[in-house]
Amino acid sequence: MAREKATVTLDRAKVRSAMTLIGGASMSEVIDVALDRLIHVERLRHDIAAYSKHPPSADEIALTEMSLRLDLGDDDVDYEALYGTGLWPRR
Repeated sequence: MAREKATVTLDRAKVRSAMTLIGGASMSEVIDVALDRLIHVERLRHDIAAYSKHPPSADEIALTEMSLRLDLGDDDVDYEALYGTGLWPRR
């Protein structure tokens, strides 16, 4: 990822608080994490707004209600022993 130096004016108390909260080692790390989280939240906000304008169709809702069933046939892994039986609905 391309990086560049920048001069910014920050509230040092906020930076120290953020460093403590995330265990960050540097101001640059705190800013990088903050930007990642801001980008994630704003993308999510935009997605929610888009879904609100165009709610899912009946077909799309039906797809989410379908149960997932895997046919592992010849697979010799004992998934129940590894993960238990609560992950997939029994039929």
